Amino acid sequence: MVIPIHSCDAIVITCIDFRFQKYIRDWTDKNLKDKTFDLIGFAGSTKDLDTIMRQLDVSVRLHKIKEAHLIHHEACGAYGAESTPEKHAEDLRKARERINSTYPLLEVGLYYLHLDGLFEKVD
Repeated sequence: MVIPIHSCDAIVITCIDFRFQKYIRDWTDKNLKDKTFDLIGFAGSTKDLDTIMRQLDVSVRLHKIKEAHLIHHEACGAYGAESTPEKHAEDLRKARERINSTYPLLEVGLYYLHLDGLFEKVD
């Protein structure tokens, strides 16, 4: 069986938390307009980085993505008491470092999403 080749522009990795889904849809509509993307949702977003890397690998291999957008959010239950902006920024940077070491050509964007829907870029 031959699998047809198909590709998309990006992957968006976010938490499963229902409170943020409308904000994420609005963000993708605005920032990925006219682009295709894989959407991955896991509790804690990139908290379980080994799982995320396996999913990212599939997206890179099968869909030839060029961008990865990683979104963490305020008051994340998967993080519990560790859900601070500093901890999320630290984990996002750690994820970017690991992704860039594996896929150096992949452009990685990091975001912290506030309860009010404001996206904050993490450098």
